Amino acid sequence: MVTTTTVQPPPLLARRPRADWRGWVFVGPFMVVFALIFLAPLVYAIWLSLFREQLVGGTSFVWLDNYIQAASDPKFWEGFGRVLLFLLVQVPIMLALALGAALAIDSDRLRASSFFRIIVFLPYAVPAVVAVLMWGYIYGDQFGLTANINDLLGIEAITPFAREWILVSIGNIVTWEFVGYNMLIFYSSLKTIPADLYEAAAIDGAGTWRTIAVVKLPALRGALVIATIFSIIGSFQLFNEPNILSPLAPNVITTSFTPNMYAYNLSFAGQQFNYAATVAIIMGIITAVIAYVVQLRGSRQEVR
Repeated sequence: MVTTTTVQPPPLLARRPRADWRGWVFVGPFMVVFALIFLAPLVYAIWLSLFREQLVGGTSFVWLDNYIQAASDPKFWEGFGRVLLFLLVQVPIMLALALGAALAIDSDRLRASSFFRIIVFLPYAVPAVVAVLMWGYIYGDQFGLTANINDLLGIEAITPFAREWILVSIGNIVTWEFVGYNMLIFYSSLKTIPADLYEAAAIDGAGTWRTIAVVKLPALRGALVIATIFSIIGSFQLFNEPNILSPLAPNVITTSFTPNMYAYNLSFAGQQFNYAATVAIIMGIITAVIAYVVQLRGSRQEVR
């Protein structure tokens, strides 16, 4: 008896799904705006930084000569040192105040917490220009609150516009403006903590301070990293406050008081567009590197 075996045909290869471009209909407008508003100016600034306007020969390609010049530019590094000192002193104070305010508002012992939350956040709603002008009037030793206090006491107090106090004055303005913003970041993070953790801490006999140490602060680590990164970027971009106060303290707040002011005045007052682009690119790289290091260290600690 002869047996026959039937050979099954090979299964059809699974067809690859077609590429679906419908998602780009929604993402496309954002990508176009992102390319025009962010990528194009960035590429143009990098391109400008590679050229130099010369008296003889006009604009010429100088490769990295502008960056080498910036590396030995005392005005740039004095401004950078100033904002770095501002960062190291003002940011920890501001974040500590914001953290304290968030913990106080989140506490059950504080009555009318919604009212205090609005009061703390309210300065952030004030436009930066208005806030600086308001504080500039308060700081004036010939007019405003400082002058009135001096007349009342019959003494000449140290003016906030003195060279040794100008960074403190600017730091006070920035802190007043952004404590509420950072408080809201911390407070929003506190509201995501599960109630089970509070119940477990209460069963273990943890008091208020112990609960803050073992429950709230660990939960705030991610928010602290975000607020720190935002504050670092804001400190290195310091421009509005010293630029608006400069007419009130022209001998103290110079055109190179901060790197951003230096780049701005190089471009619009000195017509040195290429070197101004170089200063801006260098500050952008420094800011990105420091922010990345902070984010990397914060992520590692969160994993641990």
